[in-house]
Amino acid sequence: MSRVCLVTGKVPVTGHKVSHSNIKSKRRFLPNLQTKRFYLAEEDKWITLKLSTEGIRTINKRGLLPVVKELRARGEKI
Repeated sequence: MSRVCLVTGKVPVTGHKVSHSNIKSKRRFLPNLQTKRFYLAEEDKWITLKLSTEGIRTINKRGLLPVVKELRARGEKI
């Protein structure tokens, strides 16, 4: 599966690993993704989402139902 947050859209980015002697080699910075289950009371079912920690905070702030409606409007299968 891809390493993409469903809510925020965060993806891995590339950069350099820099040694003490300032030698640079390529590396990837991965988003802090968590697999989290939420109970969607309006539909009486559990849903599993792959979210960054910022995405989890967004759901805590805005609520699960508005975020799920937005994801479905974008075409995500939930």
